[in-house]
Amino acid sequence: MVVFRAIYIKEEIVIPTDVSVDVSNNKVIVKGKKGMIDRDFSHMKGIIINKDNNKITIESTFLDKEKKAKLYSIIRHIENMFTGVTKGYKYSLKVVYSHFPISIKLVGDTLQVTNLIGEKNIRKLKIPKDIKVSIKGEDIVVEGIDKEKVGQVATNIERMTRIRDFDRRVFMDGIFIYGKEVGD
Repeated sequence: MVVFRAIYIKEEIVIPTDVSVDVSNNKVIVKGKKGMIDRDFSHMKGIIINKDNNKITIESTFLDKEKKAKLYSIIRHIENMFTGVTKGYKYSLKVVYSHFPISIKLVGDTLQVTNLIGEKNIRKLKIPKDIKVSIKGEDIVVEGIDKEKVGQVATNIERMTRIRDFDRRVFMDGIFIYGKEVGD
């Protein structure tokens, strides 16, 4: 089996004009009109991140398949950070029920779901402080600047209402993600 390795790869990301970036010890801090996101890439051994004027350079040597994948993952994470601080991310969820009407309310930083398939207990989910959740009728909108946190909160809401031990063809009750988009 022949293994091909790239000797040296250097990729550049152009920094948008309305974004400021600080890079030190593979920690990237991105600031924009919507807020600030920081990420630590120091666990990615052998990959060097630097800032040169209006560009971020990411370079590495002797890359195998795994290291090359990590390098391009870092690039995509940084691009997502740029999008987050300039536009933001938004996930849309829909409340669906066929038997018992599900009631949802936001109490402080906790989302509460009651009457799921007639249950008396209250299902609760704590929302991180930098994520905004709004309820409009049977729609729930999750917004924020960090793509991973927004997606995780939306998934946690969906999982919180997962029904077990019922026939899914009959009991379709729950909260489901139906839209993902970049904000305004």
